[in-house]
Amino acid sequence: MSNQASDRLKQNAERIMHLWEERARDEVKASMHHESLVLQNSLPLYLNQLVDELSNRIDRTPARIAADKVESTRIGKKHGHERAGYADYSMSQLIFEYHILRQVIFQVLEEEAPLDVTERDIIIGSIEQAVNDAATQFSETLRDIQELFMVTLTHDLRGPLNVVKMGTQLTLRRVERGDSHVDIAARMLNAINRLDSMIQNLLDASRLRTGQSLKIEFEECDLEVLVQEVVEDLSFAYGDRFVVVCDSDIRSYCSRKEIRRVIENLAVNAVKYGASGTPITLTLQQTETQISLTIHNEGDPISLDAQSILFQQFRRTISAEEQTGWGLGLFLVKSITEAHEGTIEVESAEGKGTSFIIKLPKVPDRVA
Repeated sequence: MSNQASDRLKQNAERIMHLWEERARDEVKASMHHESLVLQNSLPLYLNQLVDELSNRIDRTPARIAADKVESTRIGKKHGHERAGYADYSMSQLIFEYHILRQVIFQVLEEEAPLDVTERDIIIGSIEQAVNDAATQFSETLRDIQELFMVTLTHDLRGPLNVVKMGTQLTLRRVERGDSHVDIAARMLNAINRLDSMIQNLLDASRLRTGQSLKIEFEECDLEVLVQEVVEDLSFAYGDRFVVVCDSDIRSYCSRKEIRRVIENLAVNAVKYGASGTPITLTLQQTETQISLTIHNEGDPISLDAQSILFQQFRRTISAEEQTGWGLGLFLVKSITEAHEGTIEVESAEGKGTSFIIKLPKVPDRVA
């Protein structure tokens, strides 16, 4: 009696695969693009594993259960990995394949005799485990594919972009002052620099997602000079809206390049989302051990719900949906700040505008 279900499953494995494939072709949209679903996935391996689990139903010791789980996990991950390689497969379709499989297995096995409670529990538990493992591997594989695509794309974009940038810079050097083309070339260069910054943001986000840290090279930096340089560059594109308020002689050990990115990103955001034509104030202050940079703009406040996702990558608030970008800027601002052992917070209220406040140690522990 104990092996009846396993025997029936073994004898009917080919039929189960055939019935499953027929239903999958009819009900899983992505499957219509593949010649043989059975040959291209791990279903034969999975059914063999399920036969073993049913055969060993009496010997369900912790060691036996653990061994079955390891093998089931391996097979589920194989299926999830394969499905992630097809551009037309989604997570919901992957899970639906298992729902169809469960229905087909019960349909076939119970044609001769009903399954008992233990047999049903083993089949249901096995399929649930397979679904979880396949879905987890599907997500991980898809993420790896996306990361590889993103890194490859951004690297490939850098080549032609650098050619355009060098050509524009050369044009600016050769055009005489007062020529009407100077302004056009300068605006082109500014747009190229913004595009280059977006590409760098994608590369850095990819590094962070794969567990790598940003490459930070610390040096002594005059932050007042750095802020003034950023404001001068941004004023060319956005007009004389920027106001700098600064204590005297503010110096810190930081990555000049990365902190510049932080200032530019926050200042440009203030232009995008602040009230049009109002001042944007950059305030630098210091204590004996700490430096704070506050970038403030007037305008509608950021809701508390929106504040909760501001620093998440690829997440954008409703007000940001109308603006260009990939939702990486504030995520990288936070990452760069934390790489400098600093903190960032936002204050936003009706009638008071919005302030992003960066706090940095004058000398990070890794430099001291």
